[in-house]
Amino acid sequence: MKREMLTTDFLDRAVDLYDDVTGIVAHDGTEYTYGEVNDRVNRLANVLTTRGIEQGDKVALLAPNTHYFIETLYATNKLGAVFVPMNYRLTPGELEYILNDCDADLVISDYDYAENIEPIRDSVPAEHFVGYDTDKIDGEWDDYEDLLADSSPDEPDRPDISEDDDGSINYTSGTTGDPKGVVRTHRTESWHALVLNQHMEIRDDDNYLWTLPMFHCNGWGHTYAITGTGGTHICQRTFDAEDTFERIREYDVSFLCGAPTVLNNLIQYYENNEVATTGDRDVRITTAGSAPATATIETVEDDFGWRILHLYGLTETAPIITTSNSPRRLAERGRGLKVNQGSEVLCTDVRVVDEDGNDVPADGTTIGEIVVQGNQVMDRYLNKPDITHEAFNERIEGYFHTGDLATIDEDGMISIQDRKKDIIISGGENISSIEVEDALYDHPGILKAAVVPVPSEKWGETPKALVVEQPDPDLTEEEVIAFVKDNLASYKAPTSVEFVDDFPETATGKVQKYEIRSKYWDDEERMVGQE
Repeated sequence: MKREMLTTDFLDRAVDLYDDVTGIVAHDGTEYTYGEVNDRVNRLANVLTTRGIEQGDKVALLAPNTHYFIETLYATNKLGAVFVPMNYRLTPGELEYILNDCDADLVISDYDYAENIEPIRDSVPAEHFVGYDTDKIDGEWDDYEDLLADSSPDEPDRPDISEDDDGSINYTSGTTGDPKGVVRTHRTESWHALVLNQHMEIRDDDNYLWTLPMFHCNGWGHTYAITGTGGTHICQRTFDAEDTFERIREYDVSFLCGAPTVLNNLIQYYENNEVATTGDRDVRITTAGSAPATATIETVEDDFGWRILHLYGLTETAPIITTSNSPRRLAERGRGLKVNQGSEVLCTDVRVVDEDGNDVPADGTTIGEIVVQGNQVMDRYLNKPDITHEAFNERIEGYFHTGDLATIDEDGMISIQDRKKDIIISGGENISSIEVEDALYDHPGILKAAVVPVPSEKWGETPKALVVEQPDPDLTEEEVIAFVKDNLASYKAPTSVEFVDDFPETATGKVQKYEIRSKYWDDEERMVGQE
């Protein structure tokens, strides 16, 4: 028989089997059993219903790693509505674009970030605004906890939901200035969680620490996977190295995730402070983004006593499509395997193809583009049919084209060599170099601009701007960086600026970014990665 794959199944299972188990530990230490979590989810779902939210409507959330992020996700999906988590580091203008693009019907915001919603309320389609801890918010917002207190804990009427219905929309940076809405169905979200469970070894006694932003592909799927397996979510609003070590010890954390920048920050804190790195249990950490350096792996595994798992993917692919978590290959090839992006995960076809769509030789040397088929791959880009068609058909029909250039070896291990798209991954955040360049070109004193990634001990890589000035503007590095920060989210701004006479260009006038980048990466182990 066929049974629809729905995201609501994950919370339903937790309630059926683990209703008396602590499901979530809030940032402030408040504990909620899965029975209590479901009670709060039902209350919120009934609140949303009274606000007119129906099947297919969009509920947008702007929040850090909190218990109410998880509650909003499941309450939205129970109603057959579509969950739209937003990056809390975006500017009001960027949030305005997202809310209009997805046609949001209701917005929920954390008190720390509501100030970025308040100035755009009249220019977005949402009619209802709910705030968490509204005493700390300026403006007229309905209070989240007050609404829940006055709402019924009874199970809401669930509509007839199909596994092919939209479940969530995750916005990701692209090679143009506008972000793209990655539409994920109940089926793709469910498959992703199941694949994640297998390859990240998730168990019902896991205590999972949220250092990874929940808004990233719904927390790389852990909002579903941890819940459905019956593990415990330990919430940390935003990453802090000292607090991370404290929570690992206090809650006996067994599992967490983080980009290489998280690993580097933890290492820096550890080296400057005498701290215990575990509770009573073994700890494993999944990392993505740029592959961690060998020295980082050695410190985390030898000094911390943790085990590193590495995955690769994109928002469009859930993200997980490959992993280096292979004990068999590790035994054969050693720890160096973990600096690769890994081999394909279950029920997923990952290939590296040339310009004609033919598989490149599995020699670990020949470069091609990574393409993928899998049940966890996105359904489409919202409102962008042409871009969607190109993404699935550019070199080979029916495969999602990642834009990442890589080699593949005889064991099926992928190793990324370069990016087809001009994306910089800094601290786990995707930054479009073209978007930053567009901002730079708006400065009247700048004639030409190019933005490239350069190595960063803290962030893995960080944006660097190369600028050709207009005659006699006499710009400073500080002025250029401040200008970008005034127009984009601050994390997208270059951290350094170099003034040059001109750029290397092709005969057609295209800037040769690879040549610019190469001089900054000559002494590095690797140049790029991808989340």
